[in-house]
Amino acid sequence: MRTETRLLHTLPHDPLTGAVSVPIHQTSTFEQEAPGVNKGFDYSRTNNPTRQAFEQLLAELEGGIRGIAFSSGLAAVDAVLKLLSTGDEIIAVDDIYGGTYRALHTIYNRLGITVKHVDTSDPGNVLEAITPKTKLVWLETPTNPTLKVSDIRAIASITQAAGALLLVDNTFCSPVAQQPLKLGADLVLHSITKYIAGHSDVIGGGIVVKDPELGERIKYIQNATGAVLGPQDSWLAIRGAQTLHLRYERISANAQRVAEFLLGHPDVAGVNYPGLRAHPNHLVARSQSSAFGGVISFWLKDDREEAAVELVKQTRLFTLAESLGGVKSLVCVPGCMTHASVPREARLAAGINLSLVRISIGLEHADDLVEDLAQALAQVSESFTVQVPA
Repeated sequence: MRTETRLLHTLPHDPLTGAVSVPIHQTSTFEQEAPGVNKGFDYSRTNNPTRQAFEQLLAELEGGIRGIAFSSGLAAVDAVLKLLSTGDEIIAVDDIYGGTYRALHTIYNRLGITVKHVDTSDPGNVLEAITPKTKLVWLETPTNPTLKVSDIRAIASITQAAGALLLVDNTFCSPVAQQPLKLGADLVLHSITKYIAGHSDVIGGGIVVKDPELGERIKYIQNATGAVLGPQDSWLAIRGAQTLHLRYERISANAQRVAEFLLGHPDVAGVNYPGLRAHPNHLVARSQSSAFGGVISFWLKDDREEAAVELVKQTRLFTLAESLGGVKSLVCVPGCMTHASVPREARLAAGINLSLVRISIGLEHADDLVEDLAQALAQVSESFTVQVPA
């Protein structure tokens, strides 16, 4: 059975009514036949039928044994970090998402957990950095926002030899394009908010594992700390996930068209998109991903934050907003928006330059998106043209 078909038929019909849509079980508690004797549910923090249906769908999408759904992507990040103890060490991508950076460096560092940031697009950097204290290697591939791609298979061989866990944040690729567990990862993390739910109307996170014991540990942490996805949001995530294959295919095609336009534009200094042959990790991306998604970042030749800010204010179809992965196209300036919590020096070292712009491509017609960017770039070029005296 093909993936798309299996995905849709993973969702159960309601056995009581025959409803083909998973019911929203909006309840905090469940009747018990006797103390400790129930129908598999006792309290919705621990488990809820609607959330369970989504978790099973998430596991099916990623080819894992267990999915666990959280109240946000950062709640999922937090649960993974709670697997660690004082004295443990993490190796993480250098241009990691700003919210994850904040959690690592303002909360978990105070608990005695250290972090090394390296450019993981070269597996040799991971091999050089790993020590007996390293318990977790944290990949985003592609990374946010410079779209670096890491070789999951190569890094998995390093972590397995060292006895460390390998986590892959698969938010950008989505499970329809890349399945890290099959490439050797131990955990896959998602901001469900993005491509999986896909309509900019849900905040949620997810973790998928292939080891039952690891799944039990994370589920215990979730139940003990309470960061669960509610039934309404679970239902919305189910609804969105059912069209993920179609949305991601169209979004990827649109993004390829937009990236190629930007690559040839005279006011653009560089474009980050793994689908471009010019991308330094294009061959690795092709070897482990079936599509390249809708996130593109690019630098302006006018390398000033003012120019990037002016550009995002001039777009008409690209909404100036944080987040990504929805049906409408979005634009932001990572340095002063999504990655503002990362110190300036660390941002610049990771390639997050002042004029870096990140766009999330939606389901609009690709030609309309190209025309919108063209007019915005033209306005920025005109606004910042320096008149040289004769």
